[in-house]
Amino acid sequence: MSARNCPALLIAAPASGQGKTTVTAALARLHARQGKRVRVFKCGPDFLDPMILARASGAPVYQLDLWMVGAAESRRLLWQAAGEAELILIEGVMGLFDGSPSAADLARHFGVPVLAVIDGSAMAQTFGALAHGLASFQADLPFSGVLGNKVGSVRHGEILRDALPASIRWYGALPRSADIELPSRHLGLVQAGELADLDARLDAAADALAASAEVALPPPVSCAAPEPQALAPLLAGVRSGVALDAAFAFLYQANLDLLRELGAELRFFSPLADEQLPEVDSLYLPGGYPELHLARLEANQAMAEAIRAHHAAGKPIHAECGGMLYLLDRLTDKQGQSGRMLGLLPGAATLQPRLTALALQEVELPGGRLRGHTFHHSALTCDLQPIARGECPNYKRTAEAVYRQGRLSASYIHFYLPSDPVAAAELFQP
Repeated sequence: MSARNCPALLIAAPASGQGKTTVTAALARLHARQGKRVRVFKCGPDFLDPMILARASGAPVYQLDLWMVGAAESRRLLWQAAGEAELILIEGVMGLFDGSPSAADLARHFGVPVLAVIDGSAMAQTFGALAHGLASFQADLPFSGVLGNKVGSVRHGEILRDALPASIRWYGALPRSADIELPSRHLGLVQAGELADLDARLDAAADALAASAEVALPPPVSCAAPEPQALAPLLAGVRSGVALDAAFAFLYQANLDLLRELGAELRFFSPLADEQLPEVDSLYLPGGYPELHLARLEANQAMAEAIRAHHAAGKPIHAECGGMLYLLDRLTDKQGQSGRMLGLLPGAATLQPRLTALALQEVELPGGRLRGHTFHHSALTCDLQPIARGECPNYKRTAEAVYRQGRLSASYIHFYLPSDPVAAAELFQP
């Protein structure tokens, strides 16, 4: 296998909330409308941004991350995308240099040019100083240029552009406009499927971007060929039911791909709408927003009984974050409204006014070591003794519990299953 070349950009920012997702989606939609094949990646753990980016590009969105995904797997994903795309876009995480590893580390490792999105709404010439700082903070960073977000007028955009040093490319501007902005809630952006006017917002952002500057393709990046890998069919013949609806949708595309590559047949179902499970050997209950659907989940006792019967038969259930909350005796939302859940995991959880955990996690499980992350607003009480606790590679403060009850495994951790395929398979093996 040989290296492949493809134009690529990593879209970063000085901080969270600058508009990285909106700009990445606008670029993806603009080039996709021109007939180009666009592949988009998200740096670091995230479920909500990829939903938007998949709609904008028309292709599934995968994670790239030097720790959770790993350099070798990230390299394979980039090489694979370079073979089928005419443009690769990578949305960064937090601020450009935040975290370890950071978005800047990823850009430097793979030689991907950086486009920095800067909220220019309250700035004039200082915009140029901030751009210069981002470009020069690390001498070996492949920095390309900047884009002004939330500008007040065409003239305001021109002032920002003219403040830039000659070495920094101007990628254009997006206006401050309710027609473009993406609404959010407590865990991040509102899910793509809940936004009836999402395509109109994406088209408006693409139009504004095209009007503000010549949006040409960035230079090609060489994507090195990966090492060959072989997966044993550890889940051959296993039918795995995957919950997927408005309450449970936090799924990495790479997790679904891996389960299929291990031999599993995936059958999707809705705990909100369906009254029975498909014929399956194991269940995957991913994270999501069960707290927004308490009444419907509690009312669907036919589904509740079907999952209880699945568990009573000794069949595997793997539940993450919101999926784990569904297994509890009771779940209470921020307004104090409570719902009776499945009662398969002894305990209760209550949504809190503020974020209660945000951290990368690695945990030793019976099948091996899995990596992932935790991000939640609820507080849990559970009398069950954990079989393991996660370890955070950075500040060490967060150590999420992993519970096991028979063949049921549950945790706040959203696992990136390809980080250890053998450990992943153990969660779903009958």
